[in-house]
Amino acid sequence: MARQERAIRTRRTILEAAAAVFDERGYTSATIGEILDRAGVTKGALYFHFGSKEELAIGVFEEQLAITLPPQACKLQELVDSGLALARRLRSEPLVRASVGLALDQGAMDLDRTPAFQMWIDQNVQRLGEAKAQGELLPHVDVADTAELLVGSFSGVQLLSQLRCQRQDLERRVVVMFEHFLPSIAVPAVLARLDISEDRGQRVLAQGRVEDREPERVPVEQRGTRPVPVREQVAGQEAVAAVRDQVAGSEGVAAVREQVAGQDEALPARAPSGA
Repeated sequence: MARQERAIRTRRTILEAAAAVFDERGYTSATIGEILDRAGVTKGALYFHFGSKEELAIGVFEEQLAITLPPQACKLQELVDSGLALARRLRSEPLVRASVGLALDQGAMDLDRTPAFQMWIDQNVQRLGEAKAQGELLPHVDVADTAELLVGSFSGVQLLSQLRCQRQDLERRVVVMFEHFLPSIAVPAVLARLDISEDRGQRVLAQGRVEDREPERVPVEQRGTRPVPVREQVAGQEAVAAVRDQVAGSEGVAAVREQVAGQDEALPARAPSGA
């Protein structure tokens, strides 16, 4: 187990070093030697995890999606959550910023950047497909075309935000994007219930981290005679509850909310797992 944890840490160190060098020098100018110096690892350690500079780039690409967010009954909410969480991570995580920058690097002529976008498109196709199966999408919506349009729209929005203010307003811009995008694909009853507030990404990321840290509950009778400290019993529960209590509605779809006000129409039932 200790060796496995060391390997995971080493891989992460290499990825962070590669992302920094790619970000500073561009993919074409970056060298394996520079990445080794930045990471402080041996060539053997690097090639154990990555067979080439291109494999390193793909590893950096994957960091865009390398996160598990709390599942939602509404699959369009999951789509919104993934976009707002990515916006938040772009502002706070250097490795994610480098991943997006590398994908958009026009000078990387010898790097196939299509996997970066295809992974993202595939993730959106999956969520949109589940949303369609649950009756959340309007009848005319083509899942594949919509997934590609969303990826292209987000890419342009984040680039504009980067050029204008180093992405300081990215979450607001992504909210505006969703406010214009969602009414064209979502049924009104679902649209009115979506939370697309600016702090949504921060909240779902915090909730995911709390749930990842939440310890497994062990029955008291299996813990021996040692008294269990109160903080061990309830700390995780209180942390999760605190995050879940922070619910804020979106004002971007106020017009649709007014149209369905007074209706008590429930969301479509969630599809069985694996559907």
